[in-house]
Amino acid sequence: MITTITGKNQVTLPAELVRSLDLTPGTQLDWAIGPNGTLIATPRPTRARLAAALMGAGRSYLRRGADPVADLIAERVQDEDDQAAET
Repeated sequence: MITTITGKNQVTLPAELVRSLDLTPGTQLDWAIGPNGTLIATPRPTRARLAAALMGAGRSYLRRGADPVADLIAERVQDEDDQAAET
């Protein structure tokens, strides 16, 4: 596949590459110069992919039956009650 650099230093990626690498508009590419002056472009993961990869990463540290969301809500309600009592 051959592409051309435009006068604004832009390059259009071939559709085959975009499809095979599952690239979407807004995907960032990390550019580097490799051995022998080769050009290397590595797609950076999107925020959504990074978040999905972390999904549930801390669960192994929770005690059985723990509900951290409920604990956080209870803590916030307690903070609000404490602030209301102070005024």
